[in-house]
Amino acid sequence: MSTPDVFDRTLVRQRLSRALRAGYADFLLVRALEDLQERLATVLRSFSLALDVGTPTPAAADALMRGGLAEKVVRLSPTPEAGSVLGDEERLPFSGERFDLAVSLLALHAVNDLPGALIQIRRALKPDGLFVGALLGGATLTELRQALTQAEAEMDGGVSPRVAPFADLRDIGGLLQRAGFALPVTDTDIVRVRYANAFALMRDLRAMGLTNALNDRRRTPLKRGTLMRAAGIYAERFADPDGRIPATFEIVWLSGWAPHESQQKPLRPGSARMRLADALGVKEGDPMRPEKE
Repeated sequence: MSTPDVFDRTLVRQRLSRALRAGYADFLLVRALEDLQERLATVLRSFSLALDVGTPTPAAADALMRGGLAEKVVRLSPTPEAGSVLGDEERLPFSGERFDLAVSLLALHAVNDLPGALIQIRRALKPDGLFVGALLGGATLTELRQALTQAEAEMDGGVSPRVAPFADLRDIGGLLQRAGFALPVTDTDIVRVRYANAFALMRDLRAMGLTNALNDRRRTPLKRGTLMRAAGIYAERFADPDGRIPATFEIVWLSGWAPHESQQKPLRPGSARMRLADALGVKEGDPMRPEKE
């Protein structure tokens, strides 16, 4: 089955290029970068060659080099950038089993074929190579999504897609396994940012290149009356006591290893050497009652 083109990938890159030229709002990327460094610090090994897959700026590649986490970093950049390989996260231009480490911060949520992108990343890794990524998850911008939906229903008699359908944490864990990663792990970081109003939030979204790039988006601009009504609904439903509004960003973290024979493997069914009842200290058939009081 073909993968549906949810995102206009050309427009995604154009919007990011505009944001970078105007001054990229990097507060989410900075948070993700700090988390990445903490996660890699717990891995007791060095990486000779790392790959940065589509992070919006060179910050991740620079941090890997400065922190001594990788001896060399190849950066796949979504926009033209000196010293980087220009390319698409859905079509990695690298040979297989080349990298010891692959990272990707705040990029993969806007690909049309996430399973395919993960498979390509896994194939680019050497056996026992590590992938660590962060992408925006399903709770991202839930307040804005609800406000825009209600405003369009009231003012225009219908709704159109305005906020991207970000992936769910539970789905991403399954995608890692489907992509062939061993020891997959996913977790989430909920970030709430407060703004004076919805328009301040929208300015930040533009400065991150996160404005609407859905293929099914309405091609005409949002009417002023509808936009004002959305801002009013946002404030009515979500404002804090001081009048400022929160915006939710969910950063989903995912990691996995390219398979290698040295990695831990689950025991075969029936190979356990101790009964569960013995391990728990309970009588078999009565798990709620201790064997000894």
